[in-house]
Amino acid sequence: MRIPFLSLFPALFLTFFLTAHSPPSSIYDHLKHNGLPIGLLPKGISDFSIDPNTNRFHVNLTQPCNSEFEIQLHYDFNISGVLSFGKIANLSGVCQQELFLWFPVINIRVDDPTSGLINFDVGVVDKQFSLSLFEIPRDCTAFDPKGSLSIFQSS
Repeated sequence: MRIPFLSLFPALFLTFFLTAHSPPSSIYDHLKHNGLPIGLLPKGISDFSIDPNTNRFHVNLTQPCNSEFEIQLHYDFNISGVLSFGKIANLSGVCQQELFLWFPVINIRVDDPTSGLINFDVGVVDKQFSLSLFEIPRDCTAFDPKGSLSIFQSS
């Protein structure tokens, strides 16, 4: 029995429509949907949630860890923030090393995607990096809690 091609069209259209318009299914999809590179968060995410009304997200890692780019980033067990297009605000759980000190990353933003730059607000200063550093999620090295991680908190 042969099925006419035109009878398959509605099923193909429905499959395409549902696939193209399905909500983001991972935190990486949410980052991409908001114009941010997916490599802002490391590999090793065990769970995530996002409030569709406020865009506040919570990410749980399997363990706290450090990841190296041009800079060193530390990720806590729990990471949270508020997503908007081109920005993560009220970020907690991520620190950036500057010389021998660690500073909490408060906000991350991409002002102009064509510039190829991303800004990290560490409270005392904005640091600018190439977007290409964060194209893919990086491996994360387990953090040794006995090691020294001096974090300066903003008051």
